[in-house]
Amino acid sequence: MSKPVKKLCVLISGNGSNLQAIIDEIAAKRLNAEVCGVISNRPQAYGLERAKAAGIPAVCLDHTQYDDRDTYDKALKLQIDEFGAEGVVLAGFMRILTPEFVNSFSGKLMNIHPSLLPKYKGLNTHQRAIDNGDSEHGVSVHFVTPELDGGPVIIQSRVPVFEDDTPSELAERVQEQERRIYPLVLSWYCDGRLVMRNNKAVLDEHELPESGYASD
Repeated sequence: MSKPVKKLCVLISGNGSNLQAIIDEIAAKRLNAEVCGVISNRPQAYGLERAKAAGIPAVCLDHTQYDDRDTYDKALKLQIDEFGAEGVVLAGFMRILTPEFVNSFSGKLMNIHPSLLPKYKGLNTHQRAIDNGDSEHGVSVHFVTPELDGGPVIIQSRVPVFEDDTPSELAERVQEQERRIYPLVLSWYCDGRLVMRNNKAVLDEHELPESGYASD
């Protein structure tokens, strides 16, 4: 008997390459999910076109049209609820979310961040890794909690930092890993294997370490 398909809402702000990876994995039947809707806070986000091309409802909630963060997040939650989402996927969504919004989707809200958390929370992670002379950099998928980029890590993937790297070269290397590990994590979540419990990521009833699953 096949497992029920889980409905995911994907939030984007730009190109939507991780959204495309999710769409492709669903089409290949490696991810037991349906993208029930895509929301962008920026009208020109190319990810909206990716969604439309795949026949997915796509909505722009332009944050500049709202008076404050609370008002925007209430509208965002309403739209996600209208889509009937059972999970919310932040895929390059460049907004800091209010604690009220985050808590309303506790355990159902995931993000991908281009660093080996807890290093380099926030922006410009590739430049910061280069400036600090790091020999490795990477990406983390984590559950979202009210602390910025501070929720429990589910998985990390590491990449080398070469001496003559530019931020864009390093970003490309990281993004290749992003497109591999995000659909994997979502498959765990959609199959009921992954949950957040007591502010920890739990996979197959085993609490994951702070650096996440198979981080080596």
